[in-house]
Amino acid sequence: MTAAPILPERHEWTVDDLGDLPKDLPYELINGRLIVPSPTPLHQFVCARVVFALELHCPDDYFVSMDQSLSIDRRNEPRPDVVVIRVEQANRSPVPVQDALLAVEVISPESTIRDRHEKVRIYANAGVGAYWVIDPLREKITFTELLLSPKGGYEPSVETDGLVTIDRPWKVTLDLPAWTRRRQEVLERARK
Repeated sequence: MTAAPILPERHEWTVDDLGDLPKDLPYELINGRLIVPSPTPLHQFVCARVVFALELHCPDDYFVSMDQSLSIDRRNEPRPDVVVIRVEQANRSPVPVQDALLAVEVISPESTIRDRHEKVRIYANAGVGAYWVIDPLREKITFTELLLSPKGGYEPSVETDGLVTIDRPWKVTLDLPAWTRRRQEVLERARK
């Protein structure tokens, strides 16, 4: 058994401070706050379904990745649950945000405010063309697509809890009802 790492005390973190962290520690830097996520298997189930759906028709010029850091500025190095990047960046971390076509966050109980508000501003200000928010905490899993507006910020494009096929960034089908059914089956079995 290994001991948990002892992290340096800081009120405000910057990318310059990240070198003090253990190399294998997954982290996010959001508005100067260090966040060390610990996703559940159900959270990762949804992330995997998103990756599979995106990879089905992914053009050769792009690469779909889970849990990949994006370099934005001194106070922000988010780690989207799923991200689509240019293939040239597939062996780099963090990836420059300008090479991210799409960022996807799957909400967890401790990330709701970050995913629905803070990251919306961060990704929009950084110029990420599309941002998907998937909420598995509701009775039915929901999908929201936000697209970068020429006026600045994001505008909602799609919000649904049904079977959805969209053409951005390419043809992608998300079977939210099937994901909801599987989540419910797992939760019911876990209660026994």
